[in-house]
Amino acid sequence: MKHEDVWRAIDTLAAENGLSASGLAKKSGLDATTFNPSKRTMPDGRSRWPSTESVAKVLQATGASLESFTALVSGARALASGGGAARTLSRRVPLIGFAQAGGDGYFDDGGYPVGGGWDEVGLPEIADTNAYALEISGDSMEPVFRDGDLVIVSPSAPIRRGDRVVVRTAGGEVMAKQLARRSARRVELKSLNPEHPDYSFDLSDVTWIHRIVWASQ
Repeated sequence: MKHEDVWRAIDTLAAENGLSASGLAKKSGLDATTFNPSKRTMPDGRSRWPSTESVAKVLQATGASLESFTALVSGARALASGGGAARTLSRRVPLIGFAQAGGDGYFDDGGYPVGGGWDEVGLPEIADTNAYALEISGDSMEPVFRDGDLVIVSPSAPIRRGDRVVVRTAGGEVMAKQLARRSARRVELKSLNPEHPDYSFDLSDVTWIHRIVWASQ
């Protein structure tokens, strides 16, 4: 058994339950950074094992059996049928964090995910073949979306007032807001956290608006 085999098994459990590594940690009652890549090595560069307590909490949170986890460690690429809640997941979509979403190389001019810098996450079936996932970081979307939550975004879903959306501005900023109003000239966005400001943009200053259609909460 190698360190990377155990960490791969944890990552697979996370993906099969529609979660990132940090989302799985939070679901298991652990610190959100428990399974971060930086925690997988010690200061001297040696590989670190996850604790048996952490693994036990992950199995309890996901409903996976020890036998299923052992199979993943041994090289299985997915849970066997009946191995946990993952059976409700039927496709995989590209995933990045909100902090990355404003960078170059992740979206094409039409707002569709491109490039090789995306991870993947499993989710319930969504018809849009261009759907993608973003991982929430920080508190700007509370109380609706919390740090570590995943949101699934559909570029093709119709949008109306009151929908929660992901918006990219012409300046490259990406944000999750509630659509308050959209006219022929302006877009008004309401912050989910009342401690954060609302926004109003000329329509020409908005590159695209995509609807949030699912969240892992």
